[in-house]
Amino acid sequence: MPGRPVDTGGRTIGSALGSNVAKRKTDVGTLYKGSPGQWSWIAHRITGIAVILFLFAHVVDTAVVGWGPHAYDRVTAVYHNWVVRLLELGLVAAVLYHAYNGIKIMIIDFWPSTTRHYKALSVASTGLFVVSMVAIAWIMGRDILNLAFGWHL
Repeated sequence: MPGRPVDTGGRTIGSALGSNVAKRKTDVGTLYKGSPGQWSWIAHRITGIAVILFLFAHVVDTAVVGWGPHAYDRVTAVYHNWVVRLLELGLVAAVLYHAYNGIKIMIIDFWPSTTRHYKALSVASTGLFVVSMVAIAWIMGRDILNLAFGWHL
């Protein structure tokens, strides 16, 4: 019948004229907050892009050797700056996270039955990343602090 709303299981789709469209309360105004899997996916993409950008910069700064050793030395002198060393620490973090998360993805892809253990795999890869970064930050952090503040740790 024209003009009458159609009811399908508590959800009003609309009238035959298309003027009355209503949804369930849960369909309106909800925000997807994300799950650990979504954040893992986003972090994997961001770290992948960061690594690719570094590789591009590394190819460019290595190519400067074609202009002679003096030009190369001037370019590589940038790496003796504490800010750049901090960025290198970030690069190491990006590479490690990307690698550990990639291993988790490969395990799930090659052995689909491991999806039952997705949460445990995620905790293991994140834990391995954190433990690795604590050790690496301890080693690289001393050098960064020495350069930044003139300390001798």
